[in-house]
Amino acid sequence: MTRFRVRTFAAVSLVALWAMFFEQASAQVPPLPIRIRAFAVNMTNVATGANGILEILVDQWSTAAERERLIGLFPQGQDKLLDQLQKVPVKGRIRLPNWQGPDPNNYRLGWDLRYTWHEKLPDGGERIMIATDRYMSFWELRNQPRTVDYPFTFLEIRFPKEGKGEGRMALANQIRFDKKSKP
Repeated sequence: MTRFRVRTFAAVSLVALWAMFFEQASAQVPPLPIRIRAFAVNMTNVATGANGILEILVDQWSTAAERERLIGLFPQGQDKLLDQLQKVPVKGRIRLPNWQGPDPNNYRLGWDLRYTWHEKLPDGGERIMIATDRYMSFWELRNQPRTVDYPFTFLEIRFPKEGKGEGRMALANQIRFDKKSKP
């Protein structure tokens, strides 16, 4: 079993999601595309209480082979993982359609999803895991502040059988393989 740690950059939002899943929870794999419209609330100490609408579109699921290949890259470091994740075909899109004011990071247009995984929960509900490379501005890439060490965005959404979901989103994360952990 592969062991790794995910560290979230302190100045980045952790978001709680409440969404409605419109497909039947009894299906083996939910039919695609899946459109999720969520109400997101910032739960960190930076811009506390900021909220808005988050739209997620999943066009296809990651394959088991893609999943295994990406997980197998953890021991080689996050730079190798990021490089390979950016080469994976696009699986969907995420965006903030109600973004107000200037939008230098293209939140209204959104960014591509690179990894989407679906699994059944023991209680009969559904779990969706999403990972992608975090959008970085030209300024961030050129000046290399500490934030460039946190290149991943992760989402986990759980839908019970009733269909109303809840989840978390971590916008800027770092992955490190833990060689000392035992499976």
